[in-house]
Amino acid sequence: MICRISVLRRCLPMWVIPLLWTLALGLWGISRQHSVWRDEAATWQVARRSAGEIWHMLGQVDAVHGLYYLLMHVLFECFGPGTTVLRLPSVLAVAAAAACVTVIGHRLAGARAGLAAGLALGLMPTVQFYLQEGRPYALVMAGSAISTLLLVTVLQGNGRAVHWAAYGGVVLVCALLNWLSLLLLPAHWATLMWTKAERGVWARWSAAVTAATAGVLPLILFSRTQSEQVSWIPPLTWHMLIGPAVLLAIGGLGTLLDRPRAGRLSAAAVGLPLLAVPQLGLIVLSLIQPLFLDRYVMFSMLGLTLLIGAALGAAVRVVGRRFPRAVPWLVPVVVGVAVVALLPQSLAKRSPASRVDDVLSAAVNVRQLKKAGDAVVFIPAARRDTELVSPDAFVGLRDIALAQSPTASGTLKGEETDPERIRTAMLEQQRILLVTDAPEVARPISAKRDIMKNAVLQEDFKVVADEQVRGRRVTVYERRGQRP
Repeated sequence: MICRISVLRRCLPMWVIPLLWTLALGLWGISRQHSVWRDEAATWQVARRSAGEIWHMLGQVDAVHGLYYLLMHVLFECFGPGTTVLRLPSVLAVAAAAACVTVIGHRLAGARAGLAAGLALGLMPTVQFYLQEGRPYALVMAGSAISTLLLVTVLQGNGRAVHWAAYGGVVLVCALLNWLSLLLLPAHWATLMWTKAERGVWARWSAAVTAATAGVLPLILFSRTQSEQVSWIPPLTWHMLIGPAVLLAIGGLGTLLDRPRAGRLSAAAVGLPLLAVPQLGLIVLSLIQPLFLDRYVMFSMLGLTLLIGAALGAAVRVVGRRFPRAVPWLVPVVVGVAVVALLPQSLAKRSPASRVDDVLSAAVNVRQLKKAGDAVVFIPAARRDTELVSPDAFVGLRDIALAQSPTASGTLKGEETDPERIRTAMLEQQRILLVTDAPEVARPISAKRDIMKNAVLQEDFKVVADEQVRGRRVTVYERRGQRP
């Protein structure tokens, strides 16, 4: 039975519905058939280190994610490692973002617009992907939604000093989770310009922004010394701009339907800058250094859903003039149609095949194929994440290329010895397990150590077992015989 919006408002706050809806979407298939891919494996293995070991690692690598790693460390300590603990913070974060979007849309465009915006957020394909991802991007989205709600509160004349303090604090936390979230600030600047904010609002906003930026500036400067971490991101190409262009076109249509006017606070005045400015800002930054990944500005989807909600709210008003009895059904029907249309996408996002690889499936293969006294090597060394996430599967195996463990070296993959020592150690073995990428996702071998490992295996060993599943490959090699 579908209740009227007015009845729902009396029963419970409007934002509760999208919050529960998004929670349900997030909890649905959260384990992804007990699979964990390489990005999540980084979170998993770092979160299992002590706080001191994490701090040591941040001095070498991944400083940009330091706050997130410490948060996940606390959660793993309290509840133990597992796929649910790994992903539940993201589920809760997107649910909170949906609640905030609902409140913003309700205030700016009406109850049905707010409800539609909140329900739409969890259905976005990009959001569904990161809704169940053990990485910080959903948390950044939640913080962006909260800070935008605080800004709207202030612009509606209900702001006090506590709102500005909260605004600056949330912006700072978001930036500590991923400092590219600061692209939110020029979006808010555009909203202030659009609505012709008063001088006092500008002064307080500038103070909050300055304080937050100053707080994160040391992290920005230090993380720039670790820029090799993003060296794998390809340069910006024209085909990469198709996605942002489509999103901006949809957002532009929603803006027209909202009929924005300069000087008026509206869904368009908040949503369009929130959608467009981070996308365009990332494109500009990517012209300087390749950084174009949609997850870095996933929070811009908040703007898109606000505009979709406003457009649907306008449609409800038009339909209501001629068919008033259809009004209570319009939002549920549209959402139902969207759910059916996006069901293939939703199912795909919740399958292990939605990611490049699966660390846990490789560990299962290792457990089945290993024998006492076997050695193990990894190509590339980053595939050591399989052992770091599932150390029990590697009990009895000797990691003959490793010189210093990831924990001791303060890295994600450890420090390996020189190529000649690796060659000598490999030639002393009778059986070696190789953990690597499946051919369809493997990149060309470039590191000297990996070239040496591969050459020795091809020349002096033969394959006796080979298992490939979900983007990972475990191959067992036996020695051909001693060289003459």
